[in-house]
Amino acid sequence: MKPYAALNPELILDAIESCCGLRCDGRLQGLNSYENRVYQVWLESGVSVVAKFYRPQRWSSAAIQEEHDFAAELAARELPVVAPLVFNGRTLHEHGGFQFALTPRRGGRTPELDDPETLQWMGRFIARIHAVGQTKPFEHRPTLDIESFAYEPVQFVLDSDFVPDDLYDTYASVAEDVVERIERRWSDAGALRQIRLHGDCHAGNVLWTDEGPHFVDLDDARMGPAVQDLWMCLSGDRKSQQAQLISVLEGYSEFREFDAAELMLIEALRTLRIVHYAGWLARRWDDPAFPASFPFFNTQRYWQDHILSLREQAAALDEPPLRWLG
Repeated sequence: MKPYAALNPELILDAIESCCGLRCDGRLQGLNSYENRVYQVWLESGVSVVAKFYRPQRWSSAAIQEEHDFAAELAARELPVVAPLVFNGRTLHEHGGFQFALTPRRGGRTPELDDPETLQWMGRFIARIHAVGQTKPFEHRPTLDIESFAYEPVQFVLDSDFVPDDLYDTYASVAEDVVERIERRWSDAGALRQIRLHGDCHAGNVLWTDEGPHFVDLDDARMGPAVQDLWMCLSGDRKSQQAQLISVLEGYSEFREFDAAELMLIEALRTLRIVHYAGWLARRWDDPAFPASFPFFNTQRYWQDHILSLREQAAALDEPPLRWLG
């Protein structure tokens, strides 16, 4: 059975009304999300909330609750994180075989990450998130590691019928090469402090207003090195990234000390994201939303481009890391 086959508008509205005691006016709109199903739902009061229905069997209830508790902890410290709403003393609810949560609806625009002031602002807030994140570990959520972000997705792709026959050996060889380079970078970085992270702090998970950022979607929160929440602010050529890094860390260092050894991991983490993304698409291909939304995935051109991206990352992993002298 497909993971969301039973999730229809009637179930969604009934879940919100029966579990949370809210009265819906019947309107709902699907929002951009593939791992979970997320909807804007209008209430009879005239306001709207965001309902997230978690992908079945992805996280344990304890792991989801830990995400909620982390968001609430950050919000209690007056950090601009959109935390789940509480109904009947709970943030995690279950109805019709689905677990779900409601959050306030927040507006905003994509942050301008080519603006030094915006980058400094981002750095300050991420540092404050990390200052809270370092106070205790997650107990039920995973750690960002090479096994789950590289070895497992590569093996899944190789064991599945996605890579065209004429590219199979090339993909296997290039993937093995970049993973070995990632391992060397990780080793060169040495022992790193693992803290609670946002985990997926890209521009799409930041809503920018005149008052600054709102961080949303802690669904990928996990333990890991602080730089995981910073490198996604960097883009462009090496010169551009170096300038962006300085702006981010100027803001970050106002609230938390940054370990410069973690700079060894920037290209390793970027490569892990590329490798993991291909494996994620492969694992989710039985969800009808994925072939419809990513028709390019199961094509010759996709795997040609993916192999090229991995080769480019192999070269990037041989370059010296970016520098921070703060």
